[in-house]
Amino acid sequence: MWIARPIYELLPYIYMLAGLALLGAAWLLPAGRLPSVFMVAGTLGVTAGLVLWLRRRDYRTRQAQYDARSLDD
Repeated sequence: MWIARPIYELLPYIYMLAGLALLGAAWLLPAGRLPSVFMVAGTLGVTAGLVLWLRRRDYRTRQAQYDARSLDD
């Protein structure tokens, strides 16, 4: 499955924004079971977005450090 590059690049930010929205909803809703579900889902969304963002940043940094030529050259 292929995702268009602009959408692919926005995914970490979308995950983090959705997670923050869920955390905000959990904060505003009255106490009960639903806010705790929103809190867990929001925390997972923010964490997933941060992990994706950090992994991509690390990959791009490492790729820039290595020679792009193949071993056969």
